[in-house]
Formats: sequence, C-alpha cells, structure tokens
Amino acid sequence: MRVKGSTPTRNRRKKVLKLAKGYFGSKHLLYRTANEQVMHSQKYAFAGRKQTKREMRKLWIARINAAARLNDLSYSQMMHGLKLAGVNINRKMLSEIAIHDEKGFTDLAETAKNALKAA
Repeated sequence: MRVKGSTPTRNRRKKVLKLAKGYFGSKHLLYRTANEQVMHSQKYAFAGRKQTKREMRKLWIARINAAARLNDLSYSQMMHGLKLAGVNINRKMLSEIAIHDEKGFTDLAETAKNALKAA
C-alpha cells in the first residue's frame, strides 16, 4: 500500500497561507502565488533588519555631527579627540547625550578639544 502525504502537505500549505494573511489579491488565497510572495517577503525582512542597523548608525552620526559643530568641532575631530582622551562611549549613547544633556555633551566636546591640542 502506498503512503499518501495529504496531512503534511495540507499543514505546510496552511502555514504558508497563514504567513500570507493580509496580502493583496490572489497572493493570500492561492498557494503558489502566496508561497512566492512569502519567500520574497522573508528575503526583504532579512535585508531590512540589516538596513535598520545601518540607518540607525547614520542617524546617530548625523546627530553627533550637528551637536559637535555647535561646539566648533566636526564629527571626525570629535570622535578622534574622544579616542585620544580615552573616552570609550558608543555612538548611540553619544547621540542620546547630545539630545538630552547639552551640558554633558559640551563637556565631552571640551575633553576632545583638549586631547586634540595635547596630541
């Protein structure tokens, strides 16, 4: 007697159609088109997670640069000065300081300036 694969096949197709819920037109109704769209969507989601990280870093750098220029420094001078001064702070925290604590950022900018003069 041969084995029929109806249950696993149905479950697999139901899983794909569940992932395709909310898609436009036949993409959420027909298995083949739904499967194609789900595969594309998962590819876009994977790439999107990487792009989000890049975009956030760009945003932090833009914020640091804007705040540094208010203190007569460029972004690169600021980062180099902090590195020379031994201040180990990441860009995310530096941008948060620039937004929420202007005096604290000014102090960090002065530290960077002094380290650049000493070098």
